[in-house]
Amino acid sequence: MFGRLRSLSSRLSTLSRPYLGRPFRTFLAAAKFICFAHLFTKYAITASPGQGPSMLPTFEVIGEWILVSKFHRLGRNVSVGDLVVYEIPINDGLGIKRVLGLPGDYVMTGTPHHDRPATGHERMIQVPPGHCWLVGDNLPASRDSRIFGPVPLALVRGKVIAKIHSPFSYSWLENPLKKVVGKE
Repeated sequence: MFGRLRSLSSRLSTLSRPYLGRPFRTFLAAAKFICFAHLFTKYAITASPGQGPSMLPTFEVIGEWILVSKFHRLGRNVSVGDLVVYEIPINDGLGIKRVLGLPGDYVMTGTPHHDRPATGHERMIQVPPGHCWLVGDNLPASRDSRIFGPVPLALVRGKVIAKIHSPFSYSWLENPLKKVVGKE
């Protein structure tokens, strides 16, 4: 009888102690947070640096932090005039450019400049299905679709929605192009 009581007593004492206690709960909470943060930055919104002269005057040369919406990856709901983050087709980097043409749009491949005449190398092409035409805001300093051609929409990683000035200061970026409603 005493053997059974001791056995029952030892089983009850192990059940009354919390299973691994506070360290396990803390570890589990941290793991949940890390998983949530990973999924949020992979599929929702992320902050990343942007730098270089190709997007002057929209972004500084030194680099500014930007907020990127991943809901627009693969070119979803992107329109002409939007800023996008994309994988550069000729190397392994990421770039930020403005969408100038979507599938079916016609774009000019050359770079007309205000102080020099057209050279004759400019030509009009139609953006193929599943592609977009991307250019920098500072055309003379930009390597964009004029160099590597139409960019597959599959390379678009997201739409730039805000500039981050400091941890608590940001400004929303809107498409500068306005729809013109024709009079009929």
